[in-house]
Amino acid sequence: MSSTVTNPAPEADRRKRFSRAWLLRFLVAAASGFTLYLSFAPRPLWWLAPLAFTGFALVVHGRRFRGAFGYGFVFGMAFFLPLLTWLLDFLGPDFGPWPWLGLAMALSVYLGFGGAFATVVWRLPLGPLWAALVIIGMETPRTWFPFGGFPWGRVAFSQPEGAFVSLASIGGAPLVGLAVVLTGFGLAALCLRLKGADPARSLVATSALTLVPVVAGLAVWPTIGTEAQDGELTVATVQGNAPDIGLALEGRRDELRNNHLAESARLLEKLKADNTKVDLLVWPETAMAMRTGDPGVDQMVRDFGKQAIIGALVRLPDGSAQNSALVWDPVTGPGQRYAKQQLVPFGEYVPARELAKLVTPFVDSVANMTPGDGANSALSVAGTKVGVFICYETAFDYPARESVDNGAELLVVPTNNAWYGPGEMSYQQLAMSRLRAVEHGRAVIVSATSGVSAIVAPDGSITASTSLFTADSLVGRVPLRQQTTLSDLLGVTTEYGLLALAIAGVTGGYVLRVRTRRASAAKATREAAG
Repeated sequence: MSSTVTNPAPEADRRKRFSRAWLLRFLVAAASGFTLYLSFAPRPLWWLAPLAFTGFALVVHGRRFRGAFGYGFVFGMAFFLPLLTWLLDFLGPDFGPWPWLGLAMALSVYLGFGGAFATVVWRLPLGPLWAALVIIGMETPRTWFPFGGFPWGRVAFSQPEGAFVSLASIGGAPLVGLAVVLTGFGLAALCLRLKGADPARSLVATSALTLVPVVAGLAVWPTIGTEAQDGELTVATVQGNAPDIGLALEGRRDELRNNHLAESARLLEKLKADNTKVDLLVWPETAMAMRTGDPGVDQMVRDFGKQAIIGALVRLPDGSAQNSALVWDPVTGPGQRYAKQQLVPFGEYVPARELAKLVTPFVDSVANMTPGDGANSALSVAGTKVGVFICYETAFDYPARESVDNGAELLVVPTNNAWYGPGEMSYQQLAMSRLRAVEHGRAVIVSATSGVSAIVAPDGSITASTSLFTADSLVGRVPLRQQTTLSDLLGVTTEYGLLALAIAGVTGGYVLRVRTRRASAAKATREAAG
């Protein structure tokens, strides 16, 4: 009797090669996600973002759906965890790290599905374009869920300057993000083609996919208008400063108010010494709590002799609060008011409160504010229309768009970034405001309690800014503009159009996959029969 001895060496070698390949792909996915984080403010490294997506595409290329999802999730975690560390300062030790970790995981799921669906569409003609559409398409549902949407970290927000940001005037944040991802995916396709791993792909097409977004962005730059079309305003914004205590600021409204009154008095003395007059004064988000009036603020506005936009926490007749921006007149006092529509989860309201209590009882100290209805998004003040969107609303497309649609010639962003500590949140938000300036062709005044306050030109450049956690003020002359950008005209059409194309691409990719499998099965049957 003879026996056959199977040599286990080939199987062991195969497993070893698989483990090494898996580990390499894992490390490249994580490094690529962290590279995307490095492209965000305060670092001016916008060009890293396309390279991050080059690494992303090389990792998921050729993987099955489940594997690509996993690598996309790793990419997302390596990106969102460092990007959102300011949440730890915001929520403090009472909440612990769980909201930060949970939110990063939830957002990374979107990039996981983006990587998985990218493998489905990659074999289509112009596959890298379809894959880029999938990645940007996944950003749209992220504005809906979780917690009413959390679009922080959209690809476009890494581009407040550089070759791509001019495209915001054509198609807003979605088009900027698409250009960035397409450049990266095109470069990945070019690498695969030169390596011979994707021989069916045309070398000319892959080169074009890499270069066209960059060329388009550079070509659009000369069309970005910055000149005044309806005169200019001299605007002053006051940064009174605040203690670095996170959510505990809720109980320090009087301190915030007094700090801003003191800095306003110092600013007024400087203006008198320089023989300078302002047309509009701006205070940041919730710099005061307003119930029936405020003699101190009223006197301050009278001393300036000009209208002001004052960020205030306004108590409604039913006892609830609204985060608001009020027009304060030196003669008639507070008048027209815009109320924040997009509230901050766990800061201005608690989603799924009963479920959140299972994590921490601290949620009981956070009262739900009442969101605004979008009325008065363009305030009549200082002889013009001034669009207002407050803090967190900068991450969403619709508030600024509504302001411009209602006639705003200048945009103002009151914000209370003191909640988020000395980390990168303030710089990340300023980058969004710079993108909004280009998107709508308007100057933007960012007015922060503790920094970073800034005056932003319509081309996204910063003409003046403050430091974090300092008492300071800015004065600058800004253009009033009436021209409507193509992005304004298209509105949500760009975003939903790109999403529809992404869905169509995934559908087409599945159809192609099924047909390919059926053709292969039929060929195998014929060969077996023949």
